[in-house]
Amino acid sequence: MTMGNFPSHFLSDTRGSAAEFALLLPLSMLFFLGIIDAGRYAYTFNQGEKATQIGARWSVVTDPVATELANETYVGTTIGGVTLTQGDRIPAGALGLITCDDTTCTCTTSPCPTTLTSGAAPFAALLGRMQQIMPEIEASNLIIEYRGSGLGFAGDPNGMDVVPLVTIRLVDMDFSPIFLFGGTVGLPDFSYTLTMEDGAGTGSN
Repeated sequence: MTMGNFPSHFLSDTRGSAAEFALLLPLSMLFFLGIIDAGRYAYTFNQGEKATQIGARWSVVTDPVATELANETYVGTTIGGVTLTQGDRIPAGALGLITCDDTTCTCTTSPCPTTLTSGAAPFAALLGRMQQIMPEIEASNLIIEYRGSGLGFAGDPNGMDVVPLVTIRLVDMDFSPIFLFGGTVGLPDFSYTLTMEDGAGTGSN
């Protein structure tokens, strides 16, 4: 039977269209919102990565948050049975792991300077620079780590004795999808590490 043999009222019958539309609309909306959220998630993820990279760059050319590192002298310090003298290279084992947040710096792995302080001004400057990239960052999300790199010279007259590796971390960040209507999805932790450069000053590009 050809199309020409169908009664015309069958071809023009649209009584099921409304029901089909009602079934397809919610699925289409969820699909559309999912596409938007996927793009927003990718953008937010890139923001987190870029913020940690910029934060690490800022940290290695400005005052350390662990303020004691700026003036810690390693002349006369014994590392692995060897006492360092003026001009000796500082081995990686001379500095363990220092972890800083917005209130404290903690010696996570020794050895560390005897006294540790989290500098409020360096922390605030670092946080402010990172918030220029990702405004959602809060002080509680930002962690700074310093560990030995095997670089630096005891009694360096031109700057910090030890030249640590500086790691910037963003933790406990959330993403808010549209389709969850108030719910959140946890973002992965972000981190980026650079070697300390001059480690002095209050600003960078």
